[in-house]
Amino acid sequence: MNRPIVNLDEVELVSRPSAFAASGEAADRFDAKMGMIGPALGAVQLGYNITCVPAGKCAFPFHNHRVNEEMFLVLSGSGEIRIGAKVYPVKEHDIIACPAGGEETAHQLKNTGADELKFLAVSTKLSPEIANYPDSGKFAVIAEFPPDAAGEAQGFRYVGREDGSIDYWDGE
Repeated sequence: MNRPIVNLDEVELVSRPSAFAASGEAADRFDAKMGMIGPALGAVQLGYNITCVPAGKCAFPFHNHRVNEEMFLVLSGSGEIRIGAKVYPVKEHDIIACPAGGEETAHQLKNTGADELKFLAVSTKLSPEIANYPDSGKFAVIAEFPPDAAGEAQGFRYVGREDGSIDYWDGE
């Protein structure tokens, strides 16, 4: 087992993986650096990360999780969180609960302050997960699988829109 303690000062913050890096017009609204803590701790059922969002940006699009619950602890900075149809101001030491559910639990943290917004994110890691993106009408199906024989991480990710669905028997 890994050492079960990580000091926040030791967490390396890096740009998101390319699959989650904002591009085009989205890059004007979304940006974040993240430090993954869970793997360093040997966590299995919970995911932990530090997320740092520059002024004027959001870390992720407005979304809800159908399976997993998230919690955020604001470490520094200020901003707002949109949950469902409401917007709430957030500041250092605020704790935010985002349970699994429908559009009423959709959430998005935005840095509205002048300084970086830094928060600890903790979530359950149930798989597969379905996320909905109410602003864009998208959904994502995300699954994590045990590593393959070579030790490489395995997973599945599909992002689409419901109107792009095909018949179950199509092509059979």
